Amino acid sequence: MKKLENKVAVITGGAGSIGKVTAKLLLEEGANVLLVDLSEDALKNSVEELNSDQVKYCTADVSKAVDVERYINEAVSLFGKIDIFFNNAGIEGVVKPITDYPEDIFDRVIAVNVKGTWLGNKYALPQMNTGGSIILTSSVAGLLGFAGLSAYVTSKHAVVGIMRTTAIEAAPLHIRVNSIHPSPVNNRMMRSIEEGASTGHGEEIKKKFEAAIPLGRYAEPIEIAKLVLFLASDDSQFITGTTQVIDGGMCAQ
Repeated sequence: MKKLENKVAVITGGAGSIGKVTAKLLLEEGANVLLVDLSEDALKNSVEELNSDQVKYCTADVSKAVDVERYINEAVSLFGKIDIFFNNAGIEGVVKPITDYPEDIFDRVIAVNVKGTWLGNKYALPQMNTGGSIILTSSVAGLLGFAGLSAYVTSKHAVVGIMRTTAIEAAPLHIRVNSIHPSPVNNRMMRSIEEGASTGHGEEIKKKFEAAIPLGRYAEPIEIAKLVLFLASDDSQFITGTTQVIDGGMCAQ
């Protein structure tokens, strides 16, 4: 039997690299999946690539309560209760010293990465089956500091607070809540950060990041997806309230 047979999963940031690859893995393990993202075109493309009758999509701005309530209700309408909530949507902002960081961009990063995560838990939790699993995407930036990324680092630290509080509150319902903390991942977000750190010298910045990772490379989206699958499945049934680091040894130094 597949690990997620007849389970229902909601994935925010579902059109991004980690969201889409995770959806593919969960579908292969038998789950029904609702992808949530801001762009309908990107979602349509993702659903087309995934090529499964078990995947649907819903557009939403995760920082708006009305949108969050709508995508949760859509999941319940389509599939019944929710078993897995991969609260994954996030943005990186810009790379600038805190003294030069634009306040409007700071506000948007906090709105998406913090409020969006909090709202997701707020509305998903009442609709989740006993024994369900919530997985929040943080980052090594939720455990360490990085110059030039004050908004992102702040937001990803805040995700840990949301995770720990929700884990305690959800425990009587036997719902597990954990955060994942990837090192740099080989995807669009890191291309943006690399280029933002030094315009026209992204490859050099990438090499500096890689040099800070003992295993000497970025993570691939599929590696993050496999951790999410573990946390989504009954293989992790006694794991809750934890920060699951997947960083090639970056935080060990």
